[in-house]
Amino acid sequence: MTEVVLNDRLGKKVRAKCSEDDTIGDPKKLVTAQTGTRADKIRIQKWYNIYEDHITLKDYEIHDGMGLELYYN
Repeated sequence: MTEVVLNDRLGKKVRAKCSEDDTIGDPKKLVTAQTGTRADKIRIQKWYNIYEDHITLKDYEIHDGMGLELYYN
């Protein structure tokens, strides 16, 4: 299990536990359950790399405890 920390820079940090074989869309669903924001209105990125929903965490080399940025469209 990998724990990813998603920070929206507005004071909200969300921790999502998922497998490395999960796609980026799966942590989005967990964030949706915790915050109430629809999954299609959430964008996950790190610096200037915007992560696509259909690619796995392993492909993006996202590991346990890694912090990602959470933006609202």
